[in-house]
Amino acid sequence: MRAALLSTTSVSTASPVATTAPVAFHRLAVERTYPTELAAAVARGAVVVDIRSNAERAVQGTLPGALAISADLVAERLDPSGPGRLALAVDRDVEWILVSSDGASSHGVVTDLHAQGLRRVTHLVGGYDAIRAARLVGAVAEAQHVAQDVARVTAH
Repeated sequence: MRAALLSTTSVSTASPVATTAPVAFHRLAVERTYPTELAAAVARGAVVVDIRSNAERAVQGTLPGALAISADLVAERLDPSGPGRLALAVDRDVEWILVSSDGASSHGVVTDLHAQGLRRVTHLVGGYDAIRAARLVGAVAEAQHVAQDVARVTAH
């Protein structure tokens, strides 16, 4: 499980500040998933969360198979101890991939979620724009477990 997380994680360089404190305190972890890694991440069970606004989705297009949750509500919905949590938010080790319009705003949300204790949250580099450019908009919906979820929901 840890190896899967590391495959979508990279860490920036250490801070130039000289000190005797442990290096970990001077590193900024930037978790990210690249568009070419999206299908594999979803296949292993990652949950994609589209944090674009309704207006952005209306203009740019939807991301089939992704949960659409506005950026201002995502922390409440993904917190497994919160009263407004999603049923999928079973613990702090659920793998979430956040998608914003261009990848910039999802990066900040990931930082906030890590501070909240969620351990496996990444942002999609380049956001929806990159998914569309790579012609991978259908990659989320093609995953077997997503297709099964859609079938269960639409059967009711």
